[in-house]
Amino acid sequence: MAQQKEKKISLEDYSLEQVNGVRKKDVDVSREDGRNKLAYCVTDIPPWYLCIFLGTQHYLTAFGGIIAVPLILSQGLCLQHDSLTQSHLISTIFFVSGLCTLLQVTFGVRLPILQGGTFTLLLPTMALLSMPEWACPAWTQNASLVNASSPEFIHVWQSRMQTIQGSIMVGSMFQVLVGFSGLIGIFMRFIGPLTIAPTISLIGLSLYDSAGRSSGTHWGISVMTAALIVLFSQYLRHVAVPFPTYSKEKKLHTSWLYIFQIFPVLLGITLSWLICHLLTVCNVLPSNPTAYGYMARTDTKGDVIGQAPLFFFPYPGQWGVPSVSLAGVLGILAGVISSMIESVGDYHACARLAGAPPPPRHAINRGIGVEGLGCLLAGAWGTGNGTTSYSENVGALGITRVGSRMVIVAGGFLMMINGLFGKICAIFTTIPIPVIGGMFLVMFGVITAAGVSNLQYADMNSSRNIFIFGFSMFCGLVIPNWITKNPTAIATGIVELDQVLQVLLTTSMFVGGFMGFLFDNTIPGTKRERGITAWNKVHEDDPITTMESRKVYDLPFNLTERFTSSSWVRYIPFCPSYTSSELVSPENSDSLSSIREDERPNVTPIIISVSP
Repeated sequence: MAQQKEKKISLEDYSLEQVNGVRKKDVDVSREDGRNKLAYCVTDIPPWYLCIFLGTQHYLTAFGGIIAVPLILSQGLCLQHDSLTQSHLISTIFFVSGLCTLLQVTFGVRLPILQGGTFTLLLPTMALLSMPEWACPAWTQNASLVNASSPEFIHVWQSRMQTIQGSIMVGSMFQVLVGFSGLIGIFMRFIGPLTIAPTISLIGLSLYDSAGRSSGTHWGISVMTAALIVLFSQYLRHVAVPFPTYSKEKKLHTSWLYIFQIFPVLLGITLSWLICHLLTVCNVLPSNPTAYGYMARTDTKGDVIGQAPLFFFPYPGQWGVPSVSLAGVLGILAGVISSMIESVGDYHACARLAGAPPPPRHAINRGIGVEGLGCLLAGAWGTGNGTTSYSENVGALGITRVGSRMVIVAGGFLMMINGLFGKICAIFTTIPIPVIGGMFLVMFGVITAAGVSNLQYADMNSSRNIFIFGFSMFCGLVIPNWITKNPTAIATGIVELDQVLQVLLTTSMFVGGFMGFLFDNTIPGTKRERGITAWNKVHEDDPITTMESRKVYDLPFNLTERFTSSSWVRYIPFCPSYTSSELVSPENSDSLSSIREDERPNVTPIIISVSP
């Protein structure tokens, strides 16, 4: 039995027969054996080939969310008809996402959690770009009039990018301060489900116009793409597909993998993309640029792959010197706060699925601080966005049963390498617009539902809570819509103040989140009614100082031992508050295999689904 517990599960062990065997064999096994469901724990190092395989999977899982950000942002930057620059933006965001992932896993919270572009910063960015002074010139909307190499066009989009860069860099300093100073704990005391639910939900709902514009270029292709993603992720998620596998023991044999559950978005996009290419080759789709359905063709971007360089090395300030907009900074702050709160939840979920103790306070502070540094780097590099923890990849841990952070390190390196090959990223820009629109239909819907799911902690039989959520959501839709249609309505006489109000009041996420925060903290209600009791139970910090906790959350290269040798280090929020003499010995401590019942890792071999 002891040998069985120590056995590592190799790649060929992910077969249907063995998964079923695990289910049958472990029906009556107690939850104390939950950790044994994991093939590799956080501190384990799988074979290098398995790290590459599973790292690629994490990279592909985040692919849809990461690539969606620059494609949406290009509309506000007037880059709809400059595919080459779009490919450069995609290269940049992949490179920076990989770099930030390595920083987070090495010096941040140290859990196996991927970093990538975030919609919470995309929304205020688009609100800033929608202001009258940043409206795209009419000639940039006409492909025949756009000369991507002309100084005039370059100035149009780079001036906008420089303002976004500066706003993100300044706004990210707030996240750095909140993380490394330990203020995140104070913020969490006043923020509960009734603040989070409208904030996250309105991210998805407010992007309906972008999804509609993209899908409207050919509704048939968009609906087909969405239908394929739904088919793969919901109806076929439990269907296993045979794959040839080789091992020393079994030689060449067949393994059954749940491929539809792992890659629903990638499969849906690829299949729709292939169909569009076949329809283009057969001239089924119209070749007239003004005809309906032309944007579904795969040759609308010209020879962007041929024009793209083989290697593209992103660097800070590549689009010029960043500038700062007060309105942009305040808008970005709304997104940063939402991102921080969401990341704290991701840390706890990731620890549970990876078989690690709940993250202590110093690790959470360090993780949020490193995420702030990641946003700072993303702004300096010119992604037009920041970075945050990816919930989709946290869910992928439950599929693979591999919680090793070395897998995420491999995924981070692969993202950086991908960002250095310009032609690979140029291929992504040839995805037809209606295919992207179909992906948006599913993705934005899932984001909306993810926000609403936070209401499970609150008592929704309470008329108080129904009022707060309903009023916050409705105001988050009505006010930004009215301000957008009446941009001259705000006229205080102070230009800077007008710009600030314009950005904040056209950001649905800010309006809804502010309303929820205000009423939830001022209208009388018990903590149980507000959902604070259940919320804190899920996100509570565990002060455990066992050797197992140290292995997971201590800094690398023996930095923690050097720091804890000085008594003053306990006062630094992002460093452990214990000394070596205060550590619980391994014999008398709770190890990863005996974590208390409500904090053990998920024992289900295959989770139901992963949101796209």
